[in-house]
Amino acid sequence: MSRRGLLVAGGTAGAAAGLVGAAPGGASARGAGRRVRTGFDRLAADGYAALAGQRVGVVTNPTGVTAGVRHVVDVMHADDRVDLVAVFGPEHGFRGTAQAGGSEGRYDDPATGLPVYDTYLKSGRALADVFTASGVDTVVFDIQDVGARFYTYIWTLYDCMVSAALAGKRLMVLDRPNPVSGRAALGPVLDRAFATFVGREPIAQAHGMTVAELARLFNGEFLAEPVQLATVRMSGWRRTDFFDATGLPWVPPSPNMPTPDTALVYAGTCLFEGTNLSEGRGTTRPFELLGAEGVDRRWAEAANALGLPGVHFREAYFAPVFSKFAGRTVGGVQVHVDDREAFDPVRAGIGLLVTAKRSWSGFAWRADNWIDKLTGSARVRTLIDAGADTDEVVGAWEADLAAFRSVRRRYLMYR
Repeated sequence: MSRRGLLVAGGTAGAAAGLVGAAPGGASARGAGRRVRTGFDRLAADGYAALAGQRVGVVTNPTGVTAGVRHVVDVMHADDRVDLVAVFGPEHGFRGTAQAGGSEGRYDDPATGLPVYDTYLKSGRALADVFTASGVDTVVFDIQDVGARFYTYIWTLYDCMVSAALAGKRLMVLDRPNPVSGRAALGPVLDRAFATFVGREPIAQAHGMTVAELARLFNGEFLAEPVQLATVRMSGWRRTDFFDATGLPWVPPSPNMPTPDTALVYAGTCLFEGTNLSEGRGTTRPFELLGAEGVDRRWAEAANALGLPGVHFREAYFAPVFSKFAGRTVGGVQVHVDDREAFDPVRAGIGLLVTAKRSWSGFAWRADNWIDKLTGSARVRTLIDAGADTDEVVGAWEADLAAFRSVRRRYLMYR
């Protein structure tokens, strides 16, 4: 452990049982006079003492930056105190050149000369073999998450943990904020029968955790062989903080996550990937604009009639430049969050599905029932098809969510 107490060892539920308080910050709810220091910032300030004598590989993407927007790989590569020997790229790639469902493959990074290995869709022994071939002793994970179960970077983390354990490597997580706050877990909990790369284990759809907290939970609850885990916590972050309270720069974690506003709605509106409606890909407001040919003002009227807290829906028309309905004008809604503390993105997403089905005769689920993978079971789809309203659908997962919240509480690191 670092001499300054930056690291929190993971492993078992017993070892992680207590809450670990955050470093005190300023009094303002918006963080005036207070700046969050990420796990990397604190590791670097400590002279990389926790990596001394280790051959290091970093799992990261364009979000792995300092407060001055220098990439952590570039910073570490230029520092003789770190023996950085490899980089591992997730979906979209290390430098972020690939669209959804793509990666950059194996190459040597032109800026540093470091070998870059592709982790996307690799897991288990195959990924363990990549770690072994790279020659690393410690795998460091530093990627900005957005707080939703189906955002794949947390499952890259999970797969790296499993594979690092198989390869006998240590894994270190450098923590970053949950940009939509860490106040609560929301939404359905995954049924393992529906496990995929958009959800490997039973956590809530909006998990309300940081990546380091998730790593502790994964290690304590889900890994058959726990990895030797270290986490470097942030300072200055509180569970009630949204991203604009952190003082940190926003770097899009993926091509269709351009702003923190996108992240705010994503845990609910990404469900439209499982339908024949556009989820706004190919527009400047992905996941905030939703629609299809033939949809008109009746959808916005029906959605507003639900009286969902913290949000209104505007009748909107748009023409995506790629993805669904590329080059065609569609009708639908724009999601306008006016009170983010009252807003429940998952309830809003369900309300939008219910009203879309009722107000537009062309509504259909994707033929592969992708909605079941996103929600973690067939329950949401079958309830909506049976005519259930928003409250009935949300009520169906409350018992599972309460159980997850109880488990989650044991792994939280910040007040």
